[in-house]
Amino acid sequence: MNEQTFSLQPFLSEFLPNLQIAGNIARHANTLTIHYTLSGDLKEVIIAPLSDTPARKHQLWKDTCFELFIGIKDSQRYWEFNLSPAGHWNVYRFDGYRQGMQEETALMTLPFSVQNQSDSLTLALDLDLDKIVSANQNLEVAITTVIKCRDGNVTYWALTHQDTKADFHLRDSFIIDL
Repeated sequence: MNEQTFSLQPFLSEFLPNLQIAGNIARHANTLTIHYTLSGDLKEVIIAPLSDTPARKHQLWKDTCFELFIGIKDSQRYWEFNLSPAGHWNVYRFDGYRQGMQEETALMTLPFSVQNQSDSLTLALDLDLDKIVSANQNLEVAITTVIKCRDGNVTYWALTHQDTKADFHLRDSFIIDL
C-alpha cells in the first residue's frame, strides 16, 4: 500500500486565512482511498446541505467542491473527479491537457461519505479503479478543492500551483505518485 498525507494551499490566501484542507490518499491494489478534511472558520464557506438523492451533475466546481485528478504516468490521458459536499458527483476523462473532455461512463456511481460538523467537514471516497486503469499502471495524482465563500469570493486550493493563474489541469501539478 502506498499512503500519503497532504495539505492543500490556497492560490490566493488573502480571502480565507482561517481555513485548512488536509487529508490522506492511498492505493492498495487497484483501490484508491482519499479523505479530505476542511477545517477552520466554516461559517464563512458556502457548503451545500447533503442531498437525499445524490446524483451525477455538471459544473460542480462552480461551488464548494472537492476534486481529484488522476493521470496515467507517461500518458496524456487523465480523469477529473468532482465531489460536492451535497453528495453530487461527476467524473470526466480527458485525452490531454483540457482536450477531449467527456463524461466517464465506465463509472456509473461514485459513492462517498460526507460528515459536516460545526468546525470541520470530512469527505471520504473509496474508488475501485478497475474500470478506468489497471493495477499495474503507475498513477500521478493532483488533489484540489474549490471553496466558495459567503462574501462571493472563490478560492482555489491545490497541492501546488504551477502557473500565474489557478489551473488544476496542469500536469506539473499531478505530484503524488501512486
